[in-house]
Amino acid sequence: MRFLTVAGAAVLVSALAACGVKQGSLDEQMVTLRDEMRGEMEQGDQAVASAANQRIDSLARRVDALERDLEAFRREFNAQISQVRGMLRFNVPVYFAFDDATIREEDKQLLDRFANVVKDHYTGSTVTIEGFADPAGSAAYNEQLGMQRANSVKDYLTGMGVTGDMVRAVSYGEAQNRQLRPGATGPGRTGLENRRVALVIDYAGEPTTTTAQNTP
Repeated sequence: MRFLTVAGAAVLVSALAACGVKQGSLDEQMVTLRDEMRGEMEQGDQAVASAANQRIDSLARRVDALERDLEAFRREFNAQISQVRGMLRFNVPVYFAFDDATIREEDKQLLDRFANVVKDHYTGSTVTIEGFADPAGSAAYNEQLGMQRANSVKDYLTGMGVTGDMVRAVSYGEAQNRQLRPGATGPGRTGLENRRVALVIDYAGEPTTTTAQNTP
């Protein structure tokens, strides 16, 4: 598409005059140039508007799909999803047996669905897996156990196609301010809510800031 600026038109008129073109002819040329410029600019505006509308429609479809997926996630897995400062926090029922970091079979379907949400809607974002333990045992041991649980989930998600550099694991161990049932410990189902992971999506694509310490 060809665009001619006002300055360019003036140069063209001067060139025509230098070639001996009469004033009446120059006026006709200017009218023709203005009409051509107006037509081309309108075509350009229409193209820009059409492209913008297509992008808006595409974004609307993506938002609708995301809302459906998140609602299904809440409904099917009794997940609590909250939004805080550019992050989505998934408090999901991914729990662990006492003194164990093995993912339960009944939780794999939930992790499969979470992996699909990340791949479909949050490509390029950072996923942080937070590991927790109940307060039985020493704080140092529970920090290591929380990291083992977080790494188990990390390995599972990367195996489901969530890119490895998008996923990181941290441990909060037995941190009292993060226990869902303060003081509750195993074995058995007692304290199960404290033996868990939480999943966080930083959908701005920037690393999530945390005060938790990583362990090797």
